[in-house]
Amino acid sequence: MKWLQLVYHSRKKYDITIFQTPLFGENKGYRQVYRLTIGGHSHQDVIKRVFSTFNVLDRLPKDFKARYIFTGDIILIDEGLRGMSYYQLQSGGWVKINRMQVC
Repeated sequence: MKWLQLVYHSRKKYDITIFQTPLFGENKGYRQVYRLTIGGHSHQDVIKRVFSTFNVLDRLPKDFKARYIFTGDIILIDEGLRGMSYYQLQSGGWVKINRMQVC
């Protein structure tokens, strides 16, 4: 039981923002389409949870009005004082990118 408590407490809360372009395939004009807080053990864990949530119709939040996550979309992970990290879905998977590419 103590092991389960340790695993539960090691989860951190991450502030997540999803950015998409108005049309699939564009590489300029990203805008925020959804924001949420999600628990996870690492950035990779959180990205996996976000991707699986926003690519299955039955898991989509009721207030989500954008399209599924596709190649080119960006996830911002904000850790407050620890900083922000941007990840873009590319053909080979999620790649950490520079903030300047979002604007």
